[in-house]
Amino acid sequence: MGFIKMLIGLPLLIVILVFAFVNNDLATFNLWPFYIEITVSLSVAIVFFLLVGFFLGSFFSWLSYMPLRKALRNQKKEVKKLSKEQEKLVKEVGSLQENIKVLKEYEPKPIKPSMGSRLKNLFKRKKEESNQEENFSL
Repeated sequence: MGFIKMLIGLPLLIVILVFAFVNNDLATFNLWPFYIEITVSLSVAIVFFLLVGFFLGSFFSWLSYMPLRKALRNQKKEVKKLSKEQEKLVKEVGSLQENIKVLKEYEPKPIKPSMGSRLKNLFKRKKEESNQEENFSL
């Protein structure tokens, strides 16, 4: 964006300055409410009004972006606050994960049933199934 501004602004500035310095006639300006009359070179007047216009435009541009700058400052404060909160939560999650690892280590492992108890359970299930079939058929 700065390159485009310079690409357009620099030739325009050169043209205006050449125009201003080519016109060396005297110009008389009357300041109406004060009845003051000023006589200056036209080139000085053109450069003066060009500078006044530039500074006024810059000032009003700065004023128009004031709400945006305020919102940006507020967002920066909010980001800083949220990043601190995030760091705190990351630390908390890390400690909770460590606690989970420790608790998993101390968790009692289930005892595997022996082969004899498995066979007893298998026969019990078969017996219960046959009893249920008899009950349904009666």
